[in-house]
Amino acid sequence: MLVAALVAGPLLALPLSFVGEGAALDSIGASLLPEALRASIVLALGVGAGTLLLGGGLAVLVSFWDFPGRRWLDWALVLPLAMPGYVLVFVLLGQYDFDSALARAGIPMPNIRSTLGTIAVLTLVLYPYVYALGRSAFLGQSRDTMEAARTLGLGHGRAVLRVALPLARPALAAGAVLAIMEALADFGAVNLLGYRALTDAIYRVWYGAFDQAAALQLATVLVGLSLTFVAFERLLRGRSRYQQSLAAGDAVVPRRLRGPRAWLATALPGALLGVVFVGPVAQLVVWAIEALADGVYGADLLREAVNTLLLATVAASIAVVAATLVAYGGRVHPTRLSKVTGRLSALGYAVPGTVIAVAVFVPLSWVDRRLDSAAEAVLGLDLGLLFTGTLLGLVFAYVVRFHALALFSVEARMEEIDPALDDAARGLGADRTRLLSEVHLPLLWPGIVTAAMLVFVEVMKELPATALLRPLGGDTLAISVWEATKDSRFDTAALPALLIVAVGLVPVVMLVRLSRRGGEPAASAR
Repeated sequence: MLVAALVAGPLLALPLSFVGEGAALDSIGASLLPEALRASIVLALGVGAGTLLLGGGLAVLVSFWDFPGRRWLDWALVLPLAMPGYVLVFVLLGQYDFDSALARAGIPMPNIRSTLGTIAVLTLVLYPYVYALGRSAFLGQSRDTMEAARTLGLGHGRAVLRVALPLARPALAAGAVLAIMEALADFGAVNLLGYRALTDAIYRVWYGAFDQAAALQLATVLVGLSLTFVAFERLLRGRSRYQQSLAAGDAVVPRRLRGPRAWLATALPGALLGVVFVGPVAQLVVWAIEALADGVYGADLLREAVNTLLLATVAASIAVVAATLVAYGGRVHPTRLSKVTGRLSALGYAVPGTVIAVAVFVPLSWVDRRLDSAAEAVLGLDLGLLFTGTLLGLVFAYVVRFHALALFSVEARMEEIDPALDDAARGLGADRTRLLSEVHLPLLWPGIVTAAMLVFVEVMKELPATALLRPLGGDTLAISVWEATKDSRFDTAALPALLIVAVGLVPVVMLVRLSRRGGEPAASAR
C-alpha cells in the first residue's frame, strides 16, 4: 500500500493546484486555454474518427476477405505502432520540405503543418490500436452468426456490416479511445508541427512563463478531457452486452476476392505500410549512413545513448519491483483499501507524460528544499537539488507513468498461480517473505521479464516527461531527435530515431505473436 501510495501520490498535485491558486488559470484563461482546449478537442475527434475508419476498415478487410498477401498484411499492419509520432513527423519534414524549390516553383504539396496534417499523421501511427483490437474481436466471432445472417437473405458484405461490426463495437470503441488518449498525450508531433494543443500549452507555460500553478491547472484540464472521452464512450454503450460463444474451428471463414478487387485489397494496405513504416525506416537508414560517412555523430550521441539505456534500465527495474510488491500485497492481503490503492497506482498510464512531469516536479521540489535546509542546518552541507536537479526525478516520473504496464503484466501472471500453492507453503511453515521469494518469484519470472521489457521500451520513446524534467547533460535519444528536428538537422536525428524505432519493434513483435496464437481458419470460402 505504501508503494502504491508513493506512485499515485504525485497525481494529487493536479486537483490541489486549484486550492489557493485560483487566479493562476484566470491569468492565462483569456488567451491560452480556449485555443489549446479547442485544438485538443478537434485533434481528439479527428484522430478518433480517423483511426476508427482506417483501423476498423483494415480489420474488416483482413478478417472477412481473402486476397493475395493477406497472411503477411495480417501482422504487418501492426508495425506502425513501433513508429513514434515525432519520428514520422521528422521524416516527413525532411522528405517534403514545404519551403523548398518545389513549393516556390508552384508545385502543389500537402501541408502537414496544419490541423488536417496533424490529425492525419497521428491517425497513421495510432490506427493499429483499433486494428489490433478489432482484428481480435472479429477472430472471436462465430461462423454460425454469419451463416444465420446469410440464411436470412444478407450477402457477405451486408452480413459483415449488419452483424459482425455491431458485435465488435466494444473492441473498436476501446481502440479508438486508446488512440484518442495517445493523441491528447502527444507532445513531440504537435510541437514539431506547430499545433497548439494542451500539451504544447503546458510546455510553453512551464518553460516560457515559469508558472507552475498555471501549468498544473492546464494539466488538470487535459486529464479531465481525457477522462471525459472515456466516460462518453461508456455512456454511449449503456447497458448493452456483447457476448459470443466460439468453439474450436468455428471461426468465420474469409471470402475470396478475385480480379482487380483482390489486387486493390493488397495494394492499398501495402501502400499505407510503405508511407507509414517501410519508407520512413528506409529514409532513416539512408540519412544515418550519410551522417556516419560525414562524421556527424560524436561523443554527444554516445552520451545520449548511455543516458537512455541507463534511465530505461533503472526505471524498468524499479517499476518491476514496485509492481511485484503491489501485486503480491493485493494477493496475500486482499482488502478493499489495498485494491483501491493498487488501482490508483495504475492511473499514471492514463495521464500524459507532460502532466506527469508537472505533477511530479511539485512534490519533489518541496522535498528538495526541505532536505537541503535540514542538511545545511544539521550537517552544514549544501545538497542542492537532489531530485529535481538530477536524473532521480526523471526516473520517478517514468515509474509513475509506466507503473501500470508492469503491474498489469505481473498481475496477469500471478493470477495463473494456483492459490493451493500458497496454502501448501504456509502449511509447511513458510512466512510471506519466503512464500514470495521461493514460490511466487520463480513462477512470476516470465511476467516480470515481460513487464521490464515493456517499461524499458516505453522509457526509450518517452519525450514530454523527459523534455520537462531532464537535468543539464541528461538528454536522451528522444530529446536528440526532437532538438535536431526543430533545427532541421535531419541527418543528425536519423540514427537516434532509427534506434528508437528498432527498440519499439520489440513489443510489436510480441503483440503479433500473441494475436496469432488464436489461429485462423485453414481454408477460404470459394
